[in-house]
Amino acid sequence: MSEATTLASEAAQSIAAATGVEHHDIALILGSGWGGAAELIGEEVASVPAAEIPGFSGHVVAGHHATLRSLRTEDGRHVLVLGARQHFYQVRDAGKVAHAVRTAAATGCSTLVVTNGCGSTRPEVGPGSVVLIEDHLNLTGATPLEGATFVDMTQAYSPRLRDLALSIDASLPGGVYAQFTGPQYETPAEVRMAKTLGADLVGMSTTLEVIAAREAGLEVLGLSLVTNLGAGIGGETLNHQEVLDAGAAAGPRISRLLADIVEAMR
Repeated sequence: MSEATTLASEAAQSIAAATGVEHHDIALILGSGWGGAAELIGEEVASVPAAEIPGFSGHVVAGHHATLRSLRTEDGRHVLVLGARQHFYQVRDAGKVAHAVRTAAATGCSTLVVTNGCGSTRPEVGPGSVVLIEDHLNLTGATPLEGATFVDMTQAYSPRLRDLALSIDASLPGGVYAQFTGPQYETPAEVRMAKTLGADLVGMSTTLEVIAAREAGLEVLGLSLVTNLGAGIGGETLNHQEVLDAGAAAGPRISRLLADIVEAMR
């Protein structure tokens, strides 16, 4: 057993002890703007400070929460909400970024819903839009995998789950997400490059988590909230407060959408 797997197993055991829930079914990573969904998905069984769980840190970025929450849906499923998201720009360690996902798999989760706030390279898909992630470009130069670990990424984002999401809201556009390292925002030239490579969305999270999820056998649904047009697309300068404001404005609507999608995952 690898060191990463051992740490994830220890974390899962700690979560089970702290929450009283031996098995979770669905894991959620709630990015900027998505936090309110937890209140609509189910009853909170327990909330645990992330720093109390092996491998997690209490240090988070504005707009995120340093807690792990266990929810119970009306039909008895258990949902693990992974707070204290580790971004690559915080730790420069893909293994640490992947720890939450590996822990979710160790708790029994078979499905991961990963969300984020991001920039758009398409002017017609502006702030407030929700996009189904169809594929990604990992532009970080990093991976959470080690050694000869050959993971198929052909259908990294589950077509079945995308169809399920479209059954809830048929107007959701699809798109390709490109992850840069951050924490600086992308330059206009970098956004043009990403668009040329096929990216509809640019951000600083998600792809490393999804790689780890596919290694663990999790089925993945990815949802992006467009918080701004990418640099050079909208003509405005970028700042983190803009991301927070856009997330707050869209919060109730996208939280309801995500809760409805999770409910349909029966």
